[in-house]
Amino acid sequence: MTDRRGAAVVACCRAPHHAPVTVHASFVDRVRASCADGTFVKLLLSAPADAAQAVQRIAVRLVEQQGRAVLSFTRSEARRDTVENRDLAEGLEKLAVELPGFHAALLRTTASDWQLQHGKDCVPRLVRHRASTTVVPSRAHDQEKPTYLGPAAQPWLLGLGLVDAQGRARPRLADKLAQVDRYTEILAHLARDCGWQEGSHAEPLRFVDVGCGKGHLTFAAWHLVHHLLGRKAQGLGVEARAELVAGAQQLAQAVAGDELHFVQGDIGTVALPALDLLVALHACNTATDHAIRRGIEARARLIVVAPCCHQEVRPQLGSPEPLAPVLAHGLMAERMAEWVTDGLRALVLEWAGYRTKVIEFASLEHTGKNLLLAAVRKDGDPSPAERAAARARIDAFRGFFGIRTHALDGLLGASG
Repeated sequence: MTDRRGAAVVACCRAPHHAPVTVHASFVDRVRASCADGTFVKLLLSAPADAAQAVQRIAVRLVEQQGRAVLSFTRSEARRDTVENRDLAEGLEKLAVELPGFHAALLRTTASDWQLQHGKDCVPRLVRHRASTTVVPSRAHDQEKPTYLGPAAQPWLLGLGLVDAQGRARPRLADKLAQVDRYTEILAHLARDCGWQEGSHAEPLRFVDVGCGKGHLTFAAWHLVHHLLGRKAQGLGVEARAELVAGAQQLAQAVAGDELHFVQGDIGTVALPALDLLVALHACNTATDHAIRRGIEARARLIVVAPCCHQEVRPQLGSPEPLAPVLAHGLMAERMAEWVTDGLRALVLEWAGYRTKVIEFASLEHTGKNLLLAAVRKDGDPSPAERAAARARIDAFRGFFGIRTHALDGLLGASG
């Protein structure tokens, strides 16, 4: 029997109370066989049966440790990934337990791809597809971390002076190149959170980078969309310094054509097109808040900001008990002002209907301003009750620290 796409449906049972046992066991048998004959490529469990569960996907690799076969499970939650290694026999038993908790599973082997899926009748089926690869991956447990800036990135990396003509990092800019690669990696993961899968949409993905400087991260965002996601891009870099805009625009025309443009403007007032992604890294003081406001007002699916100096809250910061003795130290008060400022920004983003993460995107040895706020807009607007609860959290937080005014007050519809 085949489905509408011609894929072979090799396991199906119409009795729902029998189907899970039969089909799930058959899927585990396919995994066991591919491990035994060396054809295993990778395994992915997704679409949790319970949408509220913490683990949203599980990726499984077959690796070798001290001469024995091991299944390495990577469990992905909203804010972290955890890795667990199990001997092959134990790992297969663990897989059999985990599998019913997901509505989709995909086993890739060099012989065939096996997909476990549920139809509208909620009956699981095991479908066989043509193998998508004939290459067996490395079985080494520790693998070299892949770079997101491959050969396709070399023209703009060379144009920005980060690499030489042979593609080698310039010695004094090696740290900067590593940061750009790390930023691209983070954006790739956030793109997955937004549903921007590779080749999943025909329409362009629209992004704006405000306060972009020379455009290092603007070009990285374009690289992600154009080369890694395989989608058309409509990118805009906004920078106040005319000489930087001119240089970036010249490089953009040579590398990205009409998919990327740079304009001179201010983060708070520049005219912005409709957009999916807004980026503002190291925008100084309240410029970060202006970027957050513009992203929320544009209903951007993803907002990514890396705050720089935190001057607005520091003079207002109170000394509530029992923190007063600690905040009497100027350095501690300075650090606390940074945390309070960024914490308040995260609360406002959540009030506006975003799932917000706080990520360390660069090592402290490179920059002390290494926190990144990443906010993905939820489907649908918050209900009045959700808005009220989020606003109460903001008010309580501000009241505790004595914050009277803030750059995002206008967005909240209050004056502090």
